[in-house]
Parts: sequence; structure tokens; C-alpha cells
Amino acid sequence: MDDPILTIEERAAINAGRWFSSLSPSLRHDILRCAYVKRFRDGELIAARGDPPEDWVACARGAVRVSSTSITGKQVTLTYVEPGVWFGDVAIFDGERRTHDAYAHGETTIVCVSRADLRKILSQHTELYEAMLRLHARRIRQLFGLVEDLNTLPLRARLAKQLLHLIRSYGVPSLADGREVRIGLQLAQEELAQLLGASRQRVNQELKAMERDEAIRIEPGGLVVRNREALMRIIESDD
Repeated sequence: MDDPILTIEERAAINAGRWFSSLSPSLRHDILRCAYVKRFRDGELIAARGDPPEDWVACARGAVRVSSTSITGKQVTLTYVEPGVWFGDVAIFDGERRTHDAYAHGETTIVCVSRADLRKILSQHTELYEAMLRLHARRIRQLFGLVEDLNTLPLRARLAKQLLHLIRSYGVPSLADGREVRIGLQLAQEELAQLLGASRQRVNQELKAMERDEAIRIEPGGLVVRNREALMRIIESDD
């Protein structure tokens, strides 16, 4: 499914990424000039744990599910990489093999910059070193936040936080009611539970409670957030 050209929407998603958009125009140009495009169908393996670090990668469409498998064989989803987000650079820098599996979630497009090309760009654009430090610092902050939430917040608050994050990244405003936002990323309740480190049954119970409180609506095609303020109150009441 390789196609050497990004669509207008895919290129816009890359350029709109919070981190990538902070780079100078010349640096963004040189990165994308070296990049090549790969497309995957839903569920296809993008990279496997143990693979050598060959590319620096960004998601341009769809999502990349980053996961690992426990010693009991249970698959655990760690995150979904959204359009505009770059990843895979840690293995590029330390030279170690990939630590997790990456799968396409939905029809997914990624752009890849080879390890050799990344080194050339770094030698030509010293600003990229500082930009990478900012990127890694942000990831560390996010990681500490996740660990803190896991240890201090009940599942209901963590679920509310996750839903708010999903509508920021994948929200599709309702044409019928401007207050409602559909989560465009299609997640089964089992997949949502894996993100939260909880069972599907417990997540289902909390979702139904939120639906009764009219904070969300559960539909066959996914979830609709009806009241963002109600989700914020759930988080604040459990802080």
C-alpha cells in the first residue's frame, strides 16, 4: 500500500502537529523532503518488538496502536499515536531494538525518515537537537502524569480524562448539536479498558454510569461526549 505522495489532508495533519509546527520552515521542509510514505490496513503490523531501529516515524492518518504482550500472553495497549505525532526516535538515538509492537488502527498512513537521513538533518540543523530534548521532556512529563493518575485516581476519573483526551485528538463536532462531540477513533470497550489498565466489565459499568448522568452517549459506532463540563467535574471531584 505504499504511495510516495501524501494527500493534502495527510500533509496538513503532519504540519499541524504541536511539536512539528514549532520547528523552523526550513527544518520542516528538509525532514519531509527525506521522508517516504507507507500505508497500512487496519490491524497490520508496522513494527515489531525486537526490530532494529531503522526509521523515525510520524503518523499522518488513522492511528498507530503501540502495545506489548505480557508473559501470560495478554496484549496490553499502551497508547494510540495520533496524526501529527512523531515516534521511534528513542531507539534511533540509543541504538537499541524496538521495545514494543506497533499496529495500524484503521486505515493508517505514516511517514518515515531513515536513520541515516535523520543524522544528516541533525548535522545540518542544530535546532533539531534542542527540539528533540523538548519532545522527550514532554513525553517524560506525560509518563509521570500517567503513573500519578494510575496511583491516585479512581477508574471513573481516569476514564473521564481519557475521553477528554480522545475528543481533543479525534473529536468530530456534531452537526445536529454543537455541544456534542463524537470520538472519531473507533475503540472497542476492551481496547479502551487496555488503555486504562482495567477490565472491560469495569469500564463498561463506568461508561453506563456516565451515560445515565448524560455526560456521554454510547452508540453502536462509538462514543459521543455530550457534556465536557460533566467529565471535568468527575476529574476535579476525585483530585
